[in-house]
Amino acid sequence: MSGGRDVTPGPAEGGDPELTTAVERRAARAFQRVTANAFGPYQSAIVRIGFGATWLAFLLFEFPNRHELYGPDGPWGWQLGHELLADNDAFTGLLWTDGAFWFEAVYALSALSSLLLVLGWRTRAASALFMFGVLSLQNRSVFVGDGGDNVVHLMAIYLVLTRCASVWSLDARRAARAERGAPVRDVAGPVLWGVLGAGLIAGTLLNETGELVLWLFWLLWSVQGLWWLVTRYAPGSQHRLALDVVANLVHNTALLVIMAEVCLIYATAGWYKVQGSRWQDGTALYYPLNLEYFTPWPAVSDLLAASGLLVLVLTYGTVLVQVAFPFTLFNRKVKNVLLVIMIMEHAGIAVLLGLPFFSLAMISADAVFLPTVFLVWLGARAAGLREGLLRRLPSRRRGGGAAAATVPAPRAAGAPAGGTGGQAPPGRADGAEGSGPGRTLVG
Repeated sequence: MSGGRDVTPGPAEGGDPELTTAVERRAARAFQRVTANAFGPYQSAIVRIGFGATWLAFLLFEFPNRHELYGPDGPWGWQLGHELLADNDAFTGLLWTDGAFWFEAVYALSALSSLLLVLGWRTRAASALFMFGVLSLQNRSVFVGDGGDNVVHLMAIYLVLTRCASVWSLDARRAARAERGAPVRDVAGPVLWGVLGAGLIAGTLLNETGELVLWLFWLLWSVQGLWWLVTRYAPGSQHRLALDVVANLVHNTALLVIMAEVCLIYATAGWYKVQGSRWQDGTALYYPLNLEYFTPWPAVSDLLAASGLLVLVLTYGTVLVQVAFPFTLFNRKVKNVLLVIMIMEHAGIAVLLGLPFFSLAMISADAVFLPTVFLVWLGARAAGLREGLLRRLPSRRRGGGAAAATVPAPRAAGAPAGGTGGQAPPGRADGAEGSGPGRTLVG
């Protein structure tokens, strides 16, 4: 009040109330979408399958050399390994004890968890074990990896935060059976949860470095137990809804981080190449084609290196695609074209330069940008191929199996049972993990 005049700001002074209300409504709708739905169920599933298969293939391929790479016969002995980890504070379970049996157990566990991640069996537990195996092996000997190992390292951490088993997984099939009213008796879940808890206690007593990762394991284990309790004793409560909201928010954030990570990888790689003189004059590709280490097919490498024009086009094309890709996300059609080019480029690197696991890791990371329509079509074709193969088996029963083996696509929130949509079905943890009528504890 000044001189008897009311100075309370009106609509003109305080802003347009209609505009403010419209902005608030849009923000509320956006927040509701982010918390009510787990976006990209097919994209997160293909990333899960891709990285699980990549790491499994690498472990099997390097099985004869495992002792030299990560084990007791490697260049970093027990004492040197402790000194290295004391300096960088990285996490690895391999230094909990120096026994050869423990190394073999960790290596086997890493391979098994990769297989379970591909199949989508108890995916929440499998993703945590997958991260344990990747970090334990790679951090034990950090100097034997390449760029592909770094990508696997990062994605192993991100995957434990995603709801990546809502489609194309055994968890999804188990949840679909429960939704149809079939009796589901979950024995493996509580047993697995108890075994992992005992392992965490032992690991906590033996661990010396990487405490942040260990606390993450404890958090995952505790949340999964809480989820099981709420799902079993209060399935329709506000507490159950709150857990779903938090899980969706964490999933969507992790998926966004994966996309940003891929864009950052290509942007930094492209801009660093721009600064290199060999990339500037268009001859960079010529040199690896003439190195024995990168020529698994010498005749093909010599043929490519002999064409100056082809080397120039491939060199400049690589830089152009990597620099341009992050900017193409604003145009879906251009993004899909460049995505195909990059996948073909990595396939060429795998064949011509002999780097299959690096290429598989990058293709798996690229898959997060694949369009949903293509992934749905790919899943349908894979299911049709599977059914065709099963029909040819002599033990295949007539009239059975096809309907029972089909996993429905995720439903949108509010969709009727049996419908399809782009999000994970409501009322299920991770679309299939750790909730639903099956009352799974670890999944």
